[in-house]
Amino acid sequence: MIIKSDSYERDTSFISAHHQPAIVMDLAISRGVDSHLLLRGTQLFLDDMLTGHKNISPAQFITMLSNCNQLLKADDTSFLFGQRILPGFYGPASQVLNHSLNLRQALIHLCDFHALLTPLMTPRYFENDSHFFVYWLDSCGAGQHRTLLAEAYTTAVVAMTNWLSQEKLPWRFNFTHAQPRYIEQYWVNLNEDVAFNQQLNMMSIPLEYLTKVWPKNAPIGLKMAELGSKIQLNELGFKQSFLDSLYEYLRQNIQHNLQLESVAEAFGMSPASLKRKLLKHNTHFQEQLDLARKHVALYLYQIKGFKHNEVADYLRFNDINNFRRAFKRWTGFPPGQLMLTSCF
Repeated sequence: MIIKSDSYERDTSFISAHHQPAIVMDLAISRGVDSHLLLRGTQLFLDDMLTGHKNISPAQFITMLSNCNQLLKADDTSFLFGQRILPGFYGPASQVLNHSLNLRQALIHLCDFHALLTPLMTPRYFENDSHFFVYWLDSCGAGQHRTLLAEAYTTAVVAMTNWLSQEKLPWRFNFTHAQPRYIEQYWVNLNEDVAFNQQLNMMSIPLEYLTKVWPKNAPIGLKMAELGSKIQLNELGFKQSFLDSLYEYLRQNIQHNLQLESVAEAFGMSPASLKRKLLKHNTHFQEQLDLARKHVALYLYQIKGFKHNEVADYLRFNDINNFRRAFKRWTGFPPGQLMLTSCF
């Protein structure tokens, strides 16, 4: 069976230039940056940004963000960008967030409509008996810019949910990168409950905050906004990126013998084509397979309470030592050492 992959890629032009890219432009200009320098390497001009009709690709958007970060030379650039982007002014998708009944509803909507709201990183969620978790995945091969994007989108969710709930919510944060020298920006824009060198870019909150009714909720407006957002996605022709589609396929089939050739066949392309597509997104097949296996293993350990041999069996490792070596390659730690402290 061939997987129908209607998805966007790194070079797909679908991001409205007058939405989030314009926010980057305003931020840069407000600090004295020349617009031509900001757009260097994007093949865009200021007039393109002002028409209200120009769409740009994730690659162009990432280049803009990178230029902005380099030109401003400020520790707070990603956080200031994040504070400005949600709920946003992106039509029905923004109204879905504005009209949500509570935190749970808003976060699920954010995940459902992420192609419209957070196109460069994909939020996914799960929960246990005490906390709700949102973790972020690279949608388009951001490479060295993943830290900037993780800071921005995490800040966006914090700023949005604090505003809509009208209280400062007790989020907890994990980041995969090392602690930066500008740690005070995390304390100011997020809070002090933040950890680095972790396994996922993730934020979590106690479940009791999920169902508190928000003062700005509007049930009828929400229904109309949900319908409009679905129409927006239908007009785009996709709801997620190619890397999202691949990640979902790998996780759903993680108990099978996944090889480059069989996965390429499932997506209706040759192994060489899949290799080229992954290279375009600054990754490769083994990296994506290891990522999916790592996330499944961590979930089984820390949410389902599986033991070492049970996780190894689930992932179809016949030799427990081979599993231990693979797990250390995925996470940097042997299973026993990593499980001494909770990743979630």
